[in-house]
Amino acid sequence: MNVTNDIYRLLLGPSWSRVASARLEAAVGDRVVLVTGASSGIGARTAELLAGAGANVLLAARRVDELTVVADRIMAAGGRASAYRVDLAEPAEVDRLVEEVLADHGRVDVVVNNAGKSIRRSLADTADRFHDVTRTNAVNYLGPVRLVSGLLPQMRARGGGHVVNVSSLTVDLPSAHWAVYTASKAAFEAWLRCVAPEIRVDGVATTSIHFPLVHTAMSAPTYSTRLPGLTVDGAAEVIGRALVYRPRVLIPWWVRLAGLVADVAQGPYEAGQARVLRITGRT
Repeated sequence: MNVTNDIYRLLLGPSWSRVASARLEAAVGDRVVLVTGASSGIGARTAELLAGAGANVLLAARRVDELTVVADRIMAAGGRASAYRVDLAEPAEVDRLVEEVLADHGRVDVVVNNAGKSIRRSLADTADRFHDVTRTNAVNYLGPVRLVSGLLPQMRARGGGHVVNVSSLTVDLPSAHWAVYTASKAAFEAWLRCVAPEIRVDGVATTSIHFPLVHTAMSAPTYSTRLPGLTVDGAAEVIGRALVYRPRVLIPWWVRLAGLVADVAQGPYEAGQARVLRITGRT
């Protein structure tokens, strides 16, 4: 899988390559970094990578037992880590998280908005499950907005900070059966684009990473591991690079081209998907 991952990253372009350890240490050393969705997958590996580079990592997720395991692993390796339980779908819990981390650490320099809820379901199958629509938007959009909004004032007051958003290429290439997930991801992306100029005035940077397939436990039920994609290690290294170079947005070059075609030829793009659905009978 390592060879496959390295080849795949070459196809994504140089902006997706791993960064030198010294550069990462210079970027995050002694910084307080909050990583959501840190109990497993991309979040856990990102937390470990950044802690290894000298960051004081704050781990946030719902599963406190798994969070503790990750935190213990980081500290056993000589890093700094603290675990915080939070359900981003619960406003009161988000507010409590903001209060606790600021009380415990005085500041948050970086937020890695990684937590997310994935849902692949047709419109017909969603009709009687609107609670899934509500929760997906709460986790992927409303919760992150509340969290980042709560942490931005202290960043702006100090004149610096960085918000990194783990997004998806589905924002650029909308696909059938991904309406709820894509809409929630696109909503937070739109919010971040709107506030970016306001907070940039005060020295706060924003980065959105539109990831292609990353092989995680969340993606496993939908995508075969035989499909080309990033490993969680590879995804974490991309986030590390983003913290060093602070690009506004990171999108695979071929997604940019395909997204342009999909926008210009929206009718044919949708007709092509409809044809596939008719052939497969998956409507």
